Amino acid sequence: MQLVLERCTIRPWRLDNAESLARHANNRKVWLAVGDLFPHPYTIQDAHEFLQRTISERQAMKFCIEIDGVAVAGIGVHPCEDVHRHTATMGYWLGEEFWGRGIMTEAVTAVTDFCFENFPLRRISAEVFANNPASARVLEKAGFIFEGRLKNNVLKDGELLDSLLYARTK
Repeated sequence: MQLVLERCTIRPWRLDNAESLARHANNRKVWLAVGDLFPHPYTIQDAHEFLQRTISERQAMKFCIEIDGVAVAGIGVHPCEDVHRHTATMGYWLGEEFWGRGIMTEAVTAVTDFCFENFPLRRISAEVFANNPASARVLEKAGFIFEGRLKNNVLKDGELLDSLLYARTK
């Protein structure tokens, strides 16, 4: 899959993305907005391990966001199972130097549209930390609807936070 958009290209990760992945992911501000499985500091070894694991997963829907030929972000769609098999969750991050340019809104919109067109999904949801209004705005601009506040839902960097649940349905 490759989606060439106005501001970026969404494509599969490649092993040669390790250096740019580590450079853009190794940022405390990025880490504060994502789950703890995303390491900090983010080393070149972390990048190699992520890329090897992601590339070897046959049906992984984890994609690179590329700008001017450089991997600067990631977006993933994670299908659910059992009675939730028609749903998926989405997560994303973007290198700080690219914040505020509409890149992630464009990427979230395009990946959501792609998933609805190519997979038997009826719902894609995403959770953002309540202290991250920019990420909530990305989802709103991408057509996601706010469904609720999950009180004391995450513990990030020693702080108990609410998370905000958004979803887009087909």
